[in-house]
Amino acid sequence: MGEDPRVRRRTAVIAVTLVTAVGALTQCAARPVATEPATTPVTTSPAPTTTSTSPVTTSAAPPQAARAAEVAAVSTADLGASWRPGCPIDPAQLRRVDLDYIGFDGQTQRGSLIVNAELVGPVIDVFEELYRLRYPIEKMRTVEQYRDADDELSMADNNTSAFNCRDIPGTGCWSWHASGRAIDINPLLNPYIDARGGFQPANAGPYLDRTRADPGLLHDGDPAVLAFTDRGWRWGGHWRTPIDYQHFELP
Repeated sequence: MGEDPRVRRRTAVIAVTLVTAVGALTQCAARPVATEPATTPVTTSPAPTTTSTSPVTTSAAPPQAARAAEVAAVSTADLGASWRPGCPIDPAQLRRVDLDYIGFDGQTQRGSLIVNAELVGPVIDVFEELYRLRYPIEKMRTVEQYRDADDELSMADNNTSAFNCRDIPGTGCWSWHASGRAIDINPLLNPYIDARGGFQPANAGPYLDRTRADPGLLHDGDPAVLAFTDRGWRWGGHWRTPIDYQHFELP
């Protein structure tokens, strides 16, 4: 018998409908949903924190305040080559002050300055402020530790110092250092520059560029400079000639 053409048309329509439905179901199942959290397996293990890969060193940060300064009298023997007969001050008028400071490594260090006995309080006050500011100082040693208490050697070593019985370069006049009333801070980074453009220490050439921002450089208006000048100290960086960026004095 021949097949009824109407039956063939209904069969074809049903087949097409089934194919279309299967295709639509396949497309829906294949589409990823990027924002659906259910597709990400949930784990009950704790999530790692930043401290697990960055160990904490409890000694990295200095205490909130510097340790108390220690003050002691000094003798001629203590001063070594930094004092000689004829200096404008006697050893009995000087004091050794041991102070905390922040080193170039960011750690608390202990250093020493020899200053006029009248300035012990002001010096302690300033260095406590420098410590709070975390202003870095490379080293702080008394100058007799250098051969012949040579100021050039101390400066070239970037040593912060105070008393040294010496004159102002090229003048023959006593420096305030000879009375224990001046402090040189990071002298390699903050050189002395005379009227002809000569500078000290001799290795300070790169730091004549005062646009540099190396830690320890002093610029007008810096908090470290204000720690001195707001307390009445004079800064050599304010002078026109010579310019002495390292130098603070309190006559």
